Amino acid sequence: MAKIKHIAFATQDPEKTANFYKEVFDLQEVGRVSSDNAEGYYLSDGNINLAILKFKNEEIVGDKFDTNYSGIHHIGFEVEDAAEADAKLRKANAAPMDDINAALHAGMGTGHGGRNVELKYSGPDGVMIDISQTGWVGTEPE
Repeated sequence: MAKIKHIAFATQDPEKTANFYKEVFDLQEVGRVSSDNAEGYYLSDGNINLAILKFKNEEIVGDKFDTNYSGIHHIGFEVEDAAEADAKLRKANAAPMDDINAALHAGMGTGHGGRNVELKYSGPDGVMIDISQTGWVGTEPE
């Protein structure tokens, strides 16, 4: 069974938003990102990785949003078998988001020590879905 392990919030002020979740819910900072694509923080409660990101370019943010968007951006599922999940997603007409995957140089088990970099798909209702076989920083392995 896949497990929800990652939720990404887009924000215009990552520091302020991250501080809110750290102060109110005692989430721990487990990483930071500063790249041409985004800047922000990775927070965790030990089970779920919460990314607080300010997106910097339109290609990465996807065609449903722009870089000024604030709110839930995508949700990630840790899967046991990425190839099997890919096949199920495609069968359910959830196409890979090849443009974003290419721009991120995304692939299973690459970057961040094999964590946090996953493949993105277009899910129902325009929801962006990530899958990862290795999980996200700050999430406990089963």
